[in-house]
Amino acid sequence: MIRLPLFSVLFFSLFSFQVFAANLLNGETVREMEWEQLMPADFSLEDLFGQQDQLASIDDFDPKAQLLLDEMMAAMESAPVVPELDGAMVKLPGYVVPMESDGMNVTAFFLVPYFGACIHVPPPPSNQIVYVRFEPGTKVENLYDAIWVTGKLKTERVSNDMATSGYTMEAFQIEPYEL
Repeated sequence: MIRLPLFSVLFFSLFSFQVFAANLLNGETVREMEWEQLMPADFSLEDLFGQQDQLASIDDFDPKAQLLLDEMMAAMESAPVVPELDGAMVKLPGYVVPMESDGMNVTAFFLVPYFGACIHVPPPPSNQIVYVRFEPGTKVENLYDAIWVTGKLKTERVSNDMATSGYTMEAFQIEPYEL
């Protein structure tokens, strides 16, 4: 029979409990996500920009250029979501684009996959933008810093002048992004 010192047994017990506990929040299993998983398997960004070659060959002042751009923007705003993610507890990395604040705390923001999204035109497709509400608010000292947001994901759209999101999230935890 192999006998392990009591310290080793306690260490491994605590370690395995912490690993298990890290995957639960509010009694629900947390699914760590990547941005690509927010797009349906049959969805392709290239499909949205299929007319890009045609757009590049048109003069900026041609009314047809504006029509093609409007069509592309409408397609990006209505990009399909993954219905199975509705109600899932997820952890997603990204960057903050503040929408609402209470003094120094940001209480609502778009979470986006790369810095500068929504600030520079065009914004990402709606299935690559998550509108996040975080009731206690969070201080955002530097928009260049990525964060992890953990919360309940819903497949609902939020639109404003800046962008349209295909998902919303009630955040329960926000922490710095660290590999």
